Amino acid sequence: MSSYDPRPSGCTPFEEELINAMNDFAHSTDSPAFDTAGMVHRTRRRRATLIAGFAAALIAAGGGTALASISGSASQTTPAATTVDHAKATFLLGGLTKEPIAVDLTGQDLATAKGQFEKAQLKLGTIVKVVSPGCKSATVVELTPHSPKIVVNGDTVDVKLCAG
Repeated sequence: MSSYDPRPSGCTPFEEELINAMNDFAHSTDSPAFDTAGMVHRTRRRRATLIAGFAAALIAAGGGTALASISGSASQTTPAATTVDHAKATFLLGGLTKEPIAVDLTGQDLATAKGQFEKAQLKLGTIVKVVSPGCKSATVVELTPHSPKIVVNGDTVDVKLCAG
């Protein structure tokens, strides 16, 4: 018995016609063609692009955070009197970005300076107290080497503090 043969009794002519129409429709339509290789390729390319975008955003956010933490405390302090030379108390940290990062320690206490050196992975050299007009006692007035020289991870920086 095929789908086109008349049905045994029990089916109304309407039901027979409906079944025949459904069979004709099912056998006449083309099945959809899927380009599975293309779909997989697009999915992998989109996934790779998305992962690369997230990685770039995380690197940018992490790098920005690291740079802000190195130079952040220097910008939060009040500068010393105008007689202190800021260039002598500023070091240029190289090796993190294309351009070196200026970190100004003018007027900072020794503990803050040590923290900045640790963040920048620099070694603290000799600490000397000097008499300098217009500075607050026990604050940084000069670093060696200072800007325009560039220091990198592992370098030693000497500190001169105000004697008061």
